[in-house]
Amino acid sequence: MLTLILTTIFMSTTIVTPTPSAPKAGAVGEEPKLYSFSVKTIDGEDRSLSAYKGKVLLIVNVASKCGYTRQYEGLEKLYEQYKDQGLMVLGFPANNFLWQEPGSDAEIKEFCSATYGVSFDMFSKISVKGSDQHPLYAYLTEESPEKGSVKWNFQKYLVDRTGRVVAKYAPATEPLDKELVQKVEVLLSKKP
Repeated sequence: MLTLILTTIFMSTTIVTPTPSAPKAGAVGEEPKLYSFSVKTIDGEDRSLSAYKGKVLLIVNVASKCGYTRQYEGLEKLYEQYKDQGLMVLGFPANNFLWQEPGSDAEIKEFCSATYGVSFDMFSKISVKGSDQHPLYAYLTEESPEKGSVKWNFQKYLVDRTGRVVAKYAPATEPLDKELVQKVEVLLSKKP
């Protein structure tokens, strides 16, 4: 009788085999999501961020009429100093904070060039927060080690050569801040 009961229990037991889970973002061989975004340059041309594969990126939301606007100078110096080693600075004008970027793309480009000699890549004006937030910034604010919305103009996101967001810097952090520069140098020292 005991044998019959044990056999019945064993036969009615369902064995569950775990199924493989879907690959997580950033899995080996998977293209980093950052490179899937397409943006418009300040001249109106479409550009895929995949054009920056293998580069260290400093992505910054910028504005022409902000107390931090002078940071354009530091961003340009940082870019000039490290561009040959693989640093790219990407400027995204945004009018989300007290309407401090009211100009057209052409006006922004002229201001940046004439006032600060900006030669790093600039893009068409976008929204970096709110209901019309650009998908790139939705991604950056979620993937940053310090998740959260963009606080003000000149918030900075540092991306390594593999397309991973590795650091976020507050708007008040100067582009030539010692900690930021050291982090850039470490990332540049790692070849893709």
